Amino acid sequence: MSSAVKPVEEGMHTVAPHLVCANCSEAIEFYKKAFGATEVMRSLMPDGKVGHAMIRIGDSPVFLADEFPDYGSFGPLSLKGSPVTIHLSVPNVDQIWNSAKAAGATVRMELADMFWGDRYGQLDDPFGHRWSMATHIRDVSEEEIQAAMKTECA
Repeated sequence: MSSAVKPVEEGMHTVAPHLVCANCSEAIEFYKKAFGATEVMRSLMPDGKVGHAMIRIGDSPVFLADEFPDYGSFGPLSLKGSPVTIHLSVPNVDQIWNSAKAAGATVRMELADMFWGDRYGQLDDPFGHRWSMATHIRDVSEEEIQAAMKTECA
């Protein structure tokens, strides 16, 4: 291995989501409109399905691919849901929230100022993936969070 090769490529993070979506090309366009994503690359299979794609939301890479049932690769719509929520930390959550709703996301948890110090909400995208998003609006101590949990979550 050449010492000039970086084991983690420039711009990559230790963990990056890899989303499987029915109609991945539509999903990429949705993420551009909803979250301001930029498309980095897209590799198509001979049948036109997306074998691998990468977008960037803010400074974070997100990998995508179409469903490939022959390989056991299904998106959340085919699976009837997903236990995973993808979180966005953004400077202006209201702006991203409104863009996502305008692009076709549905509200799961209304955007609100939360006791832990974030303006926070959750949306489902049209491809079955759940997204939480937040802007940090105030610093709150761990003690304050624990006390608030006893009243807010009771």
